[in-house]
Amino acid sequence: MRMSEDLLMRRERVQKALQQMDADGCLLTVDVNLYYMTGRVFGGYFYLPAEGEPVFFVKRPNGFSGDRVLFIRKPEQIADCFASQGWPLPRKLLLETDEISYSECIRLQAAFGSPVVDNATTLMRQVRMIKTPWEIDCFRLSARQHAKTYSEIPACFRPGMTDLELQAAIEYRMRLNGSFGLFHAFGPNMNIFMGSILTGSNAETPSPYDFALGGGGQTPLCPIGANGTVLKEGMAVMVDMVGNYTAYLTDMTRVFAVGKLPERAYRAHRTSQAIQEKIVQAARPGVSCADLYGIAMAEVEREGLTDCFMGTRQQAKFVGHGIGLEINEPPVLASRSKEVLQPNMVFALEPKFVIPGVGAVGIENSFLVTETGLEKITLFEEDIKCFS
Repeated sequence: MRMSEDLLMRRERVQKALQQMDADGCLLTVDVNLYYMTGRVFGGYFYLPAEGEPVFFVKRPNGFSGDRVLFIRKPEQIADCFASQGWPLPRKLLLETDEISYSECIRLQAAFGSPVVDNATTLMRQVRMIKTPWEIDCFRLSARQHAKTYSEIPACFRPGMTDLELQAAIEYRMRLNGSFGLFHAFGPNMNIFMGSILTGSNAETPSPYDFALGGGGQTPLCPIGANGTVLKEGMAVMVDMVGNYTAYLTDMTRVFAVGKLPERAYRAHRTSQAIQEKIVQAARPGVSCADLYGIAMAEVEREGLTDCFMGTRQQAKFVGHGIGLEINEPPVLASRSKEVLQPNMVFALEPKFVIPGVGAVGIENSFLVTETGLEKITLFEEDIKCFS
């Protein structure tokens, strides 16, 4: 399927949702939503009516061309554009109220003549949760390049280096293999650079970020991930670098070891693999995400590893999350999740453990929900690999 055909499919999905909400249209300006609806990012707004053709209100770049493109300098000109084209202003308008500023929301509402405003952020995240054929092809491409980079990680290691030096060497390989560098996360306190490496006691450090594990980071301004720990004998090195080789992100974690690890680390890692296998066996469309989380917790309890599952001093209360244009999309595999699996969802499953003084172990893979179950799309050796 060509991207142009896929864009039409996405717009039809959003329009159907707008009609179900009895809304007249939605106005989008956040990068990931602009890309989802148009295949590009621009300065301005994309207006999609519940019926009919969309409109591009463009501030920049100059030279933007195409059907129904109108250039504006400020949002107040949007109403004038509607009037000049003979289009009715919406009675009920959806704005990205979870992401744009309060002042921009008020300004846009006034520009449209004070319609009833609802939340486009929630709508777009729900629509984007079910992937299209073109998007799934992008995931597969990202996954292949993700695995290629991970195969090169052993060559990045040298004795006596720090976690930051190792991460920089991996980032270099990522960029050569096509990584964009930047990746998007939804919500505040989620800034991180290309991914995370955790080793030694740093893996126990709590973070304010809503990631599976923490790490102190290099600065209080970005308190997550590698912190300059020297890699020493007996340490686990968890590599969780994002697969942003297309706009669609794969998530994959693998563990490397400096020398031999304590037996509890290997047992916890095997438990992570067992959790993955049990969830793969159970998961299919219609299965509750909360039930999948329960399967993980039952295995953890059976192995007596609850004290170190998803952290020690601070434990994450989920074991998986949706991925797409952002690294943290719905659905979420958590005890309170109301979501059920649907065909063409893509999510990351990440049962992880932190062994005090050693580091983090466990695996993370990206899965496509098919009509009959799960398809793993991140394919790379999952056992702990020793740096030689």
